[in-house]
Amino acid sequence: MLALRVSKKHLAVKDIEKPDCVDEALVRVLLSGICNTDLEIARGYAGFNGTIGHEFVGVVEESTNRALIGSRVVGEINAGCGNCDLCRAGDSRHCPHRTVLGIHGRDGAHAEFLKLPAVNLLRVPENVPDEHAVFTEPLAAACGILERVGVDSSTRVAVIGDGKLGLLCAQVLVLTGANVLQIGKHSSKLRIAERRGIEIATPKLAAKRKQQFDVVVEASGAASGFGLALDLLRSKGQLVLKSTFHGKTELDTARIVVDEISIVGSRCGRFSPALDLLKKAAIDVDSLISEEYSLSDGVHAMRRAATKGVMKVLLRPA
Repeated sequence: MLALRVSKKHLAVKDIEKPDCVDEALVRVLLSGICNTDLEIARGYAGFNGTIGHEFVGVVEESTNRALIGSRVVGEINAGCGNCDLCRAGDSRHCPHRTVLGIHGRDGAHAEFLKLPAVNLLRVPENVPDEHAVFTEPLAAACGILERVGVDSSTRVAVIGDGKLGLLCAQVLVLTGANVLQIGKHSSKLRIAERRGIEIATPKLAAKRKQQFDVVVEASGAASGFGLALDLLRSKGQLVLKSTFHGKTELDTARIVVDEISIVGSRCGRFSPALDLLKKAAIDVDSLISEEYSLSDGVHAMRRAATKGVMKVLLRPA
């Protein structure tokens, strides 16, 4: 089978053996999505070597759970050990022995086939097309913010970054009734948020609203985003970090201490809330799709995904 693989920062589409799925489900990938984490992994983030990619929709071809065979599915990306306290409680996202699809210890989704434990797979509602279902993982990450901080109609929220994840975060947060401001540098991207009833601003304009926000979500992955977030937060506000990237960022710890800012990390969210939003057509994902390529053109697709102004790039194995 074909797979887009990274080895010591070198990307290539290779013909490799189909996964051996004695104890797990074999999924034929219908569509996969390139995200910023894939780009960072290709640059050396997480030290991963193997097949990259973790956003996908596919069809189950083999499974110990025979009821899943033939089902169109998406999959939670963290595969736990099944034995630790976290796994037994039904949450493998922080299992100390977990593997992570296309990120850590497990080949990923930019391939013709992948394998995951059957328990990780969720059926896709019939009315959700593949092009929407492939957004389940990043949309779940956006929904995951609500697991980490309380947001309601009285909360003032700013989202820094108008990339794919930032736009998904703002769309999820505005559904709570919160007053949400999307901050970005690209008018075409900001218009996507504006069409969903979200207030928009450039970083320069947003900087005038110092200490006005209860929660700030940093989804730009830029060092300047951290500084702006601290400026926007009120005393005892909450800074939610969503970006994963290869490199280090300096933080003004004195500001954090004096203003008693809480910093919250937010990584993976549950898939069920995301699928529910897609089923209800509550999120605009069509506007986030820029281009689609064959998996055989995966290296070129990665270059395109890294190009300024390009948003979601999809890979189709066929």
